[in-house]
Amino acid sequence: MEIVFGPVPSRRLGRSLGINTIPSKTCSYGCAYCQVGRTLRPVADRRSFAVPEDVAAAVAARVGEVRAAGERIDYLTFVPDGEPTLDARLGESIEAIRPLGIPIAVISNGSLLWRPDVREALGGADWVSVKVDAVDEQRWRRVNAPHASLRLDVVLEGIRAFARGFGGTLASETMVLEGINDSPDSVAAVAEFLAALPLSVAYLAVPTRPPARAWARPPDEQALAAAFREIEARLPVVELLIGEEGDAFSSTGDLRRDLLAITAVHPMRRAAAAALARQTGSGPDRIEDLIAAGDLVEVSFGGDRFLVRAVRR
Repeated sequence: MEIVFGPVPSRRLGRSLGINTIPSKTCSYGCAYCQVGRTLRPVADRRSFAVPEDVAAAVAARVGEVRAAGERIDYLTFVPDGEPTLDARLGESIEAIRPLGIPIAVISNGSLLWRPDVREALGGADWVSVKVDAVDEQRWRRVNAPHASLRLDVVLEGIRAFARGFGGTLASETMVLEGINDSPDSVAAVAEFLAALPLSVAYLAVPTRPPARAWARPPDEQALAAAFREIEARLPVVELLIGEEGDAFSSTGDLRRDLLAITAVHPMRRAAAAALARQTGSGPDRIEDLIAAGDLVEVSFGGDRFLVRAVRR
């Protein structure tokens, strides 16, 4: 498992250096729209997955390489192939990379924020995003497929408790799916919950990459516009996450390493992968070789072609 990948272009965080400390698809949720496939190891108990000193060393090395190349990094972002707060040493890893002087972000599903230790760990970050796709039991289970031990009321109260005590920048993200949580009543309930949080921004997203479940589709433009208006009426800042992230990916010089690290958590459009290949001096045949070897899988979604890392079973 590569601990560090990127920087990658992030629609929320600019040039984001990704940090992945969680084994493949180890998560407390099995979201229908997950871009890296179905959850293979549904868990809700925390354990140690990465040594903070190893995380800090890997991040520092990559930061040095990026800076030597004259490129910028806007955030160091814990955005693993799973739920980052499952790592019992997340807080230590955050503190271990603090001396690098780059803002630290964590993108979480928020499912474990009912735990004081998780709230304390995330409290060390500068920017945190929490997921709120639904606030009623039926839709929550349909969209997020939570671990059997989790309770929605406890999860939502945990998010409220974290929001009250967090001194950094807090954002939320709501994924809207056609026929599931795009109805006026579902959106209004989510908007009411979010309005009670001290959010800097509420992101409204639709699937733009291949989802874990084929039925997890974006709503039509009318439903999306209605959802945006409903949330915008209650919150000061709402933004849509429906555009492409661009192709400004950064290369280490090793195309295979770069592609496998990035596509483990961030499926790439073929055009972006081709641009990355050109940075390393590789031709398109190298990408085809990785597909033929079973390292990468090409999938179609929304009229575009994506490369995703193959899941080893």
